[in-house]
Amino acid sequence: MNDSWRRWRVSCWCLLLLFVRTFSAHADTLDDIKKRGELRWGADAEGGAPYVYTDPQNPGTLIGFEYDLADALAAKLGVKARMVQNQWDQLIPGLERENFDISLNGLEITPDNRQRIAMSQPYFVYAQQIVTRKDSTGMERLEELQGKTVGVLASSVAERILEGQKGIELKIYPGNVESLRDLKAQRLQAVLMDLPIALHYARPDPELKFSGEPFAFGYYGIGLRRNDARLATAIDQAIKELAGDGTLERTYRKYGVWNERQKGLASYEPERLAEAKHISTLREWPKYLPPLLRGAVVTVELSVLAMGLAVVAGLVIVLIRLYGPLPLSWLAKAYVEVIRGTPLLIQLFLIYYGLPQLGLKLNAFAAAIFGLGMNYAASESENYRAGIQAVQHGQAEAALALGMSRWQSLRHVVLPQALRFVIPPVTNDFIAMFKDSSIVSVITMVELTKVYGMIANATYDYIGVGLMTAAIYFALSYPASIFANWLERKLRHDHR
Repeated sequence: MNDSWRRWRVSCWCLLLLFVRTFSAHADTLDDIKKRGELRWGADAEGGAPYVYTDPQNPGTLIGFEYDLADALAAKLGVKARMVQNQWDQLIPGLERENFDISLNGLEITPDNRQRIAMSQPYFVYAQQIVTRKDSTGMERLEELQGKTVGVLASSVAERILEGQKGIELKIYPGNVESLRDLKAQRLQAVLMDLPIALHYARPDPELKFSGEPFAFGYYGIGLRRNDARLATAIDQAIKELAGDGTLERTYRKYGVWNERQKGLASYEPERLAEAKHISTLREWPKYLPPLLRGAVVTVELSVLAMGLAVVAGLVIVLIRLYGPLPLSWLAKAYVEVIRGTPLLIQLFLIYYGLPQLGLKLNAFAAAIFGLGMNYAASESENYRAGIQAVQHGQAEAALALGMSRWQSLRHVVLPQALRFVIPPVTNDFIAMFKDSSIVSVITMVELTKVYGMIANATYDYIGVGLMTAAIYFALSYPASIFANWLERKLRHDHR
């Protein structure tokens, strides 16, 4: 009894010490930064110019006006700065998970962001800019975008602005450069983006132009966790000092983003923040389930059509590999090895963004089907090959001895038996494709996982909407598994 009581007391003390340690770590983030001598700031350097990006002249070095700003802020705190790579639309969740100390990457000071995290004093005044092709006319005002297909960066102010406009077909991109590629490929009629991005990527491009004047001015701020009050005070003071001694102006002029509007930083006053309202997507499921189901329909369409292509193409590939002339056989084997040895993401980028440079332009839906189908065709060909080789050679030889041609022996003897071995792995691949189809969101396809991300980023209820999304995926894949088991039993002719 005494030993049990002693163990219980020790456990309680351990839990209490862990809680105190965790709370202290949260409360003393500034002390931790100074102790480690490093300010970790989250940003996305992929296509991130002019904020933070790889120096074209020195690929191992990062540059950008926010990169220089981070160094200057860290110097004010007496430490060094270190960037932590993080996907842009996941900067706020990354900050909350304590992946880094601050978020510094064109994060807009908006009511939505301020309800989620603390925001510093602004360090930059931004605006929205419409970008079109050089030969386009009109589209100089927001109202003129009605009836047009317009690209925006995911989770940006541009996305929120256009979501409130009727009659605009919105295409959402994970990065800054993909939308401009689609604009030049004539998949879009316009792009709405932050002015610094447009200055760096669009203005120097001879195929593009600024359409109309900048509008919808706002402020960039540094994101911090709400309980990091001391760090927030130190960051605000550092920004004021950098603005006062001219460091901000020199940095912005260096990267070509300085304008007279930056003088308005001194007059910034934060808007009064409305009380944050917690959204439970599970409690309000009638509102959030329909868009998830629409995304699920797209997922099913993609998976069924892509798997159909994979099954047919995989059979053609394996027949060429096993029975075709030697050069074609080598080519089929090389295709399988190359496709299986390279990421699906790279293949989709090559199909969607690379082929237009060769004169072959596919829309996002066709590119997604072709990319998924031809990727899985390599796997299906290997499944077929294993099934064909599992059939005893004597049976094909007996068919040939009876006067059948090689094609007839394949069709009537070998392939029907091989099919029994192939059904389980092919079905597993089909179920896997339901999940792998989520990767096509990188080429602007809005399927189930993309809808999940959009709703979760808007409501900050990752658990509720995640559970609904997982339930939909399960509802799609489980019946397919049951059907596969039934079909496998039907094709097993040798069972008693």
